[in-house]
Amino acid sequence: MHNFLLEIGTEELPPHFAIEAAPQLEKLVKLDLDHNRLNFNEIFCSSTPRRIVLIIHGLSAKAEDDIQDIKGPPYDKAFIDGVPTQAANGFARRFNLSADQLDRIDTPKGPFAIARVVKKGNSARDILELSIPLWIKGLQGKRFMKWGQGDFRFSRPIRWIVSLLDENIISFNLTGFDDNVLPGNITRGSRLNQNLLKVSSVSDYESLLKDSGVIINRESRKLEIKKQVNQAAQSLDSQPDMPNSLLEELTDLVEKPLLIECSFDPSFLTLPLELLTTVMRVHQRYIPLLSTTNSYDQLSLDSIGLLNSKFLCISNGLKDAIDVIREGNERVIKARFSDAKYFIDLDTSISTSTRILELKEVTFTEGLGSLYDRVMRISWISNKLADYLDLQEQQRLDLEKSSYFCKNDLVSNIVSEFPELQGVMGAKYLLIEGQTNTVALAVLEQYMPTYSGADLPSSFIGSLLSISDKVELIISIFSKGQRPSGSSDPYALRRAANGIIRIIIKNQINIDLYNLIKESVSYWSDQFPEVLSNNQQTLSDLYDFFRTRLLSTLEELDIDPDLGSAVAGETININRILSDLTDIFNRANILSDLRKKGTLKELQEVVARATRLAENSTLDSETISSKNLIDMNLFEKQSEFDLLEFINEIEPMTKDSSSSGYQKLAQKLLSGFDVLKNFFDGEFSVMVMAEDQLVRNNRLNLLALIRNQSSVIADFSRIS
Repeated sequence: MHNFLLEIGTEELPPHFAIEAAPQLEKLVKLDLDHNRLNFNEIFCSSTPRRIVLIIHGLSAKAEDDIQDIKGPPYDKAFIDGVPTQAANGFARRFNLSADQLDRIDTPKGPFAIARVVKKGNSARDILELSIPLWIKGLQGKRFMKWGQGDFRFSRPIRWIVSLLDENIISFNLTGFDDNVLPGNITRGSRLNQNLLKVSSVSDYESLLKDSGVIINRESRKLEIKKQVNQAAQSLDSQPDMPNSLLEELTDLVEKPLLIECSFDPSFLTLPLELLTTVMRVHQRYIPLLSTTNSYDQLSLDSIGLLNSKFLCISNGLKDAIDVIREGNERVIKARFSDAKYFIDLDTSISTSTRILELKEVTFTEGLGSLYDRVMRISWISNKLADYLDLQEQQRLDLEKSSYFCKNDLVSNIVSEFPELQGVMGAKYLLIEGQTNTVALAVLEQYMPTYSGADLPSSFIGSLLSISDKVELIISIFSKGQRPSGSSDPYALRRAANGIIRIIIKNQINIDLYNLIKESVSYWSDQFPEVLSNNQQTLSDLYDFFRTRLLSTLEELDIDPDLGSAVAGETININRILSDLTDIFNRANILSDLRKKGTLKELQEVVARATRLAENSTLDSETISSKNLIDMNLFEKQSEFDLLEFINEIEPMTKDSSSSGYQKLAQKLLSGFDVLKNFFDGEFSVMVMAEDQLVRNNRLNLLALIRNQSSVIADFSRIS
């Protein structure tokens, strides 16, 4: 068994490609080796900022032979009395065999002659020489480049290649590649060491590089960073602000982590926490240290007591240079924080009301006016929500103010420099000017949730403002005729719709989204007739879009797809769906609970038995009352009286749209099994499709009423 090493040495790779390359390479190699029947024990792929590494452990010396049994002529025509015929000789010659080397196989169509053809497996060296170029060229990523004399493209220029089978170099030809770089056994250690290293064998490779300041194993590097950061933070009685995204990025920025403790002037703690941590984490890849004792208030105007004036830096440098590296990083953070303070001072030198007028100079999107126009539309939607929900006077005022001020920071100096802080800094500026916490918090929460599964607004006014903002965005973009398609969704409309739905469901806000969309489209049409010319088509597209997003959101909330379809699928009137999303969620939850208890199938059988024949009824799907519909004078059996009594008992339950009301209705329907059984079977059963038209229609209407009453919960035909 052999070991193989491929190291692709490069200029510094972008972190996103470094993390993507290793799993891509592993998949390519495994598929190729399997295809070539070359056995192995284990594949290891990893990366550092300067190299992509593949190690194959336990590689066979050669591929397995390919043995194929090829069917030839019928055996009785190939051999007569054991003597090969011309047919046997001709068939054998095709495979360089003699006739006596042919075997016999019995099939349902009789015995046949077969030729066992053995194709010898290629050596591992031959396979590797042909496969390695395909593996390298098979790696995919963004913004590949070419360099040197060739036209070969890669994420960054390749500066060296190590290709070893045990101790032996495996050469290969990479078409279009710069001829100055040839496969060999020379690697590089840390860039700071500037040393060339000879790899004597694959087994020595990892320890050789570790001694030279490179941790090849990406997972080991990540764990080392995490350990160093946690130890340093604990010694400083702090909590590291290191989200997983930052940890992953740091892992792909260093070949061997060196933690350096740095600090900044405590006077900068008068700046907001979000600003300081954003500068450190997002812009400088530093690790802020948060207080372990004081609770975080997202409306706090400073960081005093919340943030340590020390911070951590993960460097790729040498230990001897710690002091120099620390000094450089502290100088950088001082300049960044000073700039931030200057921008805040500049922004707060003018009033928020004055800054809002600057939104008139910024185009939102072609045909739909400025950002100021967008704010006016958000305010219009907020007023509609206030009417729908019959808000109290103070709530109306808070929502009105937060809507008007919601985009105030988009033209601020601080958000121009740090776009991640939009909404956050707008809220801080409002507080500085004396606005209430309620208004400021709503402005801060307007963009929530920022991604799938992210936190929702915590305040009621913030929830309404977030809904208003997202509804305005969706209506505006749909008005322009633009729709999300496939993976293309440049305005993140799907995320916006999912956010609206999640906020409504979580807070159980009874918003008539159906009429809100309808009124909004009409309003947009009046405002922008040249943009929105086909109201009906836009409305239809919007309704379909929200139905799809609702089904997707229900699935994310652990509702089975068929149950989502039963309460919000295409067979359900869109008005009923969007007029009360909380009702949809409650009914989906009830179905889910019934499934977990094992009673949903029984309920489905009860409903299905009634609805099969109900399809022959002319009764509309909205009627749920038997009043003036069922003629008892046409009854012939007791089972008909029992079924009518059952229907009349159900009717008042269909009008209770609370969760408990739906549960009672479901339980009542479940109890109808025997009533329906007696109606269809047994001594008192009836023939539904009676010859007398009046009797037949009367019985069909009874069943149609059961169907309609059960549809108050769901369309049971959609449940698998």
